[in-house]
Order: sequence, then structure tokens, then C-alpha cells
Amino acid sequence: MNKYLNDQNLKLRYRSKFELKGKVALVTGGAGILGRHFCEGLAEFGAAVAIVDLNGKEAAKLALSLNEKYGIQSIGIQCDVSDPKSVYEMVGKVVKEYGEINILHNNAAYKSDDLKAFYSPFEEYTLDQWRKIMMVNIDGMFLVAQAVGRQMVAQNKKASIIQTSSIYGLVAPDHRIYKDSDYLGRVISTPAVYSVSKSAVIGLTKYLATYWAESGIRVNTLIPGGVESGQNKKFQENYSSRVPMGRMANASEMVGALLYLASDASSYVTGESIIIDGGLACW
Repeated sequence: MNKYLNDQNLKLRYRSKFELKGKVALVTGGAGILGRHFCEGLAEFGAAVAIVDLNGKEAAKLALSLNEKYGIQSIGIQCDVSDPKSVYEMVGKVVKEYGEINILHNNAAYKSDDLKAFYSPFEEYTLDQWRKIMMVNIDGMFLVAQAVGRQMVAQNKKASIIQTSSIYGLVAPDHRIYKDSDYLGRVISTPAVYSVSKSAVIGLTKYLATYWAESGIRVNTLIPGGVESGQNKKFQENYSSRVPMGRMANASEMVGALLYLASDASSYVTGESIIIDGGLACW
């Protein structure tokens, strides 16, 4: 009987490690395709969620939905993560609202308003277009990590930072999958700038993991594989043929790894990358 009770107590204790009640989470790109799923997961596990997005109206709308659905405190904030002033003001608003930040999901990314320029062949890619992507995908990642990390250090509490990379920051794309493929009616590919920017996220994560370890701040990378989000049937077939599990991911399948990295369940995990790709990187 005693052994049974001890086993039950352990189960309850381990389950509680995933709870986020009393924590404040800040998610950049929070109103995006993946971002809204991440915000929903954090809210469901009890965190107060600051939803940060370039589209402030969508961020506010999602925040209201989470408040009503989960009874947590959520706010939406408009922010351009590539603008130091905008990032500084955004962090100030979050701290004013909640008093602290315990979890940062550094998730915002950009694929350009000019898709023709974004998908240009490498030989024709302009430096201007390259810099526009880098301004968000890595400069923005740096600015947000710097501003929130500074706040976390000042708090003198344990904290967790999770940064979103991509499977193409880890391995090169198989360019054959783009034959006869499109996304929402547009021809697609993965340009070098996207792969390079996402690879840089992994390097930044490892650096910050060692830099802030003594401050009790863990820093890890989430690496999603291809997520079904409007690609045509041909692309889905081509991509799925490269995946051992034989399909693309659903957006909701990314959330479990985020909750693990955000919570005390991963209290001894830092500088690591969790790959959610159905096995693609194994080949």
C-alpha cells in the first residue's frame, strides 16, 4: 500500500511540473499560423499570455478569446520586432501589466511582402531583400532576446526562453519537392536567406544558454518541420514522401514540445534543440 501511495504521489508531482499557473509568457508572432496555437497551449496550462505581433488587432482579438476561454489574463500588443524602440516599449508594457516575464517564446519570423523577390533564385537574390528578411528573422530575435533577457536577469528568478527555428535551419531543403508546388496559389521554394536566418537562431540559442546559465535562464530551440497550412496537394505529396511518418505536421503537434520547454518539466534542459519533423532529419 505504501509503495502504491508513493507511486501515486510521484505521478502527481511529475504532472504538476508541466503546470504554468502563476507564470507570465510572452510570445512574439503570437497571432500567426503557429503562434496562435502556442498561445492557446500556454493559456490552457495556466500562464498569463502577452500576445505580441505586428498585427496588433489580431493579437488583441486572440487575447480576448483566451481570456474568455481559459479565464487567464492575456493582452495583445502590436510590435515590430526589428525596431529597437518598438521592442523596448513592448517589453515595458508587458512588465507594467504583469510585473515580470517568466517565459519568452521568441517566435516571430518574416517571409516578405514581396513574394516574387522572396522566392527569387539565389543567383538573382538582392542584398536589399536579404537584409529585409534578416532584420526580422535574426535581428528581431536578437533584440527581443536582449530586452526580455535583461528583464529576466533583473528579476533574479528562474526563467525559460524558447526560440523558433526551422527544419531548414538544420538541414538543406530537398529542392525537388517544389516541382509543381504552390502555396495559396503562389509558386514556392525555400530561399537561402530563410535557411541561413533559421540556422543563426540555433547558434544564438546555444550562445545565450551558456551566457545566462548562471542567472537561471534556460534557452532552447524549437525546430518545426513542414506544417500543413495551405500548400497544394502536389506539395503535400512531395514533402510527405521525404518524411518517414509519411505526412506533414498539424500546427497543434508543435505545442507539446513548447509546453515542455516552457515548464519545470525541462528544468535541466538548456542549449538544446527539439526537432518536430516526423523523422525528416533522420534521412
